[in-house]
Amino acid sequence: MSVRKGAPALLGAGTLCAALLLTGCGSPAAPPAPAPMTAGDARPHPGPPARPSAPAPVTRLPGIGPVTHAAVPDGTSQALVVTGASADSPRSTATLYSRDPATGWKAQAGPWPTHNALRGWTADHTAGDLRTPIGVFRLGDAGGRLPDPGALLPYDQDEQFAISGTGFAGEPLEGSFDHVIAIDYNRVPGRSPLDKERPLGAEKGGGVWIHVDHGGPTQACVTLEREDLRELLRALDPAREPVVVMGPATELAR
Repeated sequence: MSVRKGAPALLGAGTLCAALLLTGCGSPAAPPAPAPMTAGDARPHPGPPARPSAPAPVTRLPGIGPVTHAAVPDGTSQALVVTGASADSPRSTATLYSRDPATGWKAQAGPWPTHNALRGWTADHTAGDLRTPIGVFRLGDAGGRLPDPGALLPYDQDEQFAISGTGFAGEPLEGSFDHVIAIDYNRVPGRSPLDKERPLGAEKGGGVWIHVDHGGPTQACVTLEREDLRELLRALDPAREPVVVMGPATELAR
């Protein structure tokens, strides 16, 4: 038998055969037997990999503090959050949130740019103060001059929703009430937004709606661009007891 190239020169034929007999032809040497474990041998046994835990449900509306959130009814699972830029600003942002039993609150639609009242916001609204009421209010009735775009809320189409004139910036108001959603501030729920009964008295104002944006601030209402409002009308579900949570960001965070 010839020695493979690179084998040590001193390895003779007899020595090579002895080595092959000990190891087996082409087989690796048997591994040493493991040392027996003693009573005190505490070798760890790796278990199955840990599964990542599910994220905790979001129990509070984003940007909403405990005081404000406490006013959201327990049965509500849909909320339009209208966040004012500041206490005196007529500009705000609206986002529709929905609540899932497993994951909690998450954004459903938006954010959308909005206008609110000329002088901003107030926690004590009175007629003619040119401020939008702060708080949590139910959304249960809709209507407008134009036909129902597919709303789930009761929708009252009526020519009395027609409006003319100009806004604070000289912009035309025509078409602003083509679609509206009544905010349940100082009104009787379950009636058309046109209903004028004011349970708190006329001095506390009323007729606070979400309506089509006309390009400027309002008397007290909140506005959305036409297509955004139509999308909101199709999304709000009375079975989910929808509300609007609105006010300046600092107030809503309380």
